[in-house]
Amino acid sequence: MSTEDLENLRYPIGKFKFPTSFSSSEAENNIHTICHFPQVLRETVKYLSDDQLNTSYRPDGWTIRQVVHHIADSHMNSYIRFKWTLTENQPTIKAYNEQAWAELPDAKNDAIESSLLLLTALHLKWTNVLTNLTEDQMKISFTHPQNGRQIKLFENIALYAWHCNHHLAHIMNLKERMNW
Repeated sequence: MSTEDLENLRYPIGKFKFPTSFSSSEAENNIHTICHFPQVLRETVKYLSDDQLNTSYRPDGWTIRQVVHHIADSHMNSYIRFKWTLTENQPTIKAYNEQAWAELPDAKNDAIESSLLLLTALHLKWTNVLTNLTEDQMKISFTHPQNGRQIKLFENIALYAWHCNHHLAHIMNLKERMNW
């Protein structure tokens, strides 16, 4: 497999690009993606067997099971980051080791239903927070400790809409390649 093929498997919708300015219509579209993602994900993985869930979406990549658990872990962290940013003055958020979390027994072995249920409840709460943000709140930021970047909330909304579609594409592309 070529380097380009591997890169396409890794980033099936391309790498994330931060928006350069605030757009209320773009923010609404991104919030819509976040709002509906749990039901789209559930439908996408609905009929997959344990063997299929234990299949990697790319060589040396996570299994679908790990991806589903990762999404729940990642989105919980993002929700908390939003709450910190709305209640503290430009907080430095806590990063976490995604790869190490994906190697824990729950991510590698547990049924995905717990993460699907968690995502449903979490996205209900998260969407409520997001839809009630003012334009001024959309522009407040947190600091990411790994690169020192100031990330505005509208940028993080765009990042997580991309994150939803990014991992959904991993699963859908694998299903298509395997004729599932």
